[in-house]
Amino acid sequence: MESNMLSEDELALLEAIRETGSLSRAAVRLGKAVSTVSHAARQLETRFDALLFDRRRYRLQLTPAGQVLADEAARLMLDMSRMTQRVRQIASGWEDRLWIVTDEIIEFELLMPVIRSFDALDSGVQLRVTHEVLSGTWEALRDGRADLIVGATNEPPAIPGLHWFELGTIEWVFAVAARHPLSSVEEPLRREQIREHRAVVVADSSRTTAGRVYGVIGGQTSLAVPTMQAKILAQRAGLGVGWLPRQSVASLLKRGELVEKTTVDPREPTVSYVAWRSDREGRALQWWLEQLRQPRLAKRLVHGVDRGTANPLAADEEEGAQTKPALGKARKSMSSR
Repeated sequence: MESNMLSEDELALLEAIRETGSLSRAAVRLGKAVSTVSHAARQLETRFDALLFDRRRYRLQLTPAGQVLADEAARLMLDMSRMTQRVRQIASGWEDRLWIVTDEIIEFELLMPVIRSFDALDSGVQLRVTHEVLSGTWEALRDGRADLIVGATNEPPAIPGLHWFELGTIEWVFAVAARHPLSSVEEPLRREQIREHRAVVVADSSRTTAGRVYGVIGGQTSLAVPTMQAKILAQRAGLGVGWLPRQSVASLLKRGELVEKTTVDPREPTVSYVAWRSDREGRALQWWLEQLRQPRLAKRLVHGVDRGTANPLAADEEEGAQTKPALGKARKSMSSR
């Protein structure tokens, strides 16, 4: 039984006739004689046992059956083009897609200039950027839901083929709203004084464990929120207390909307990591690692967005991705938000 699969030449013939509406113009486009194109068109009708072309008018028209075949041919040509591009893309070392998972403390806005620079490479790699929280970030890499993680905290766990470097350190400040009862309490705050007031925490997104809970004293009630931005808003509104990234609330502290309080138990800076697995090192991943090793970009990502400024992203939008040497070492900390 003869196959009705269209050849590449037949796909091109249908597309040329549909777009030009003329056998002669289709022949010019295809670089063939008119008689050759006419013969090929009749052979196509014979193969499908259907009238595909209406030759009764000056302009060659597709019959309804011909239109269906032409539409399907156009779709097949596009699929073939995409398939060819993907094969060449993979053969040249580019991944089909790159899944980046950031810890939610890394604001997506700060990655946008880097994404623009990556788009300019025209690599064909599809990017997927999602976020997790605390243990959930490392878990995503371990479980294959991430090719690259950015901003993970706590010590790197045991993951086969794990590679990592330090992005930087996050400095913390214990902050309360100006109208919160703790704002007027004499410093340094003791654990029992803090315990009397609700803590605001960012909920761990781990799927396999109970997750980590930090910044909560035994017996203290807590309000769990989805992101650090939500935590800042909640503490600014007096809904609770807790540790916040110093750079992200610098303007709120300066204006007095948040009040910094020293505590008997100060919090050490938290190390932020970039990590990946050695079995997934394509060109796109290597490009991203090169960007993330640049000190200026790393510093912006770790410091985050100052949520108290009018236009916190203006400088970052202009600056874009930088190209500078790798980061040095930073102090480790098991603390979290």
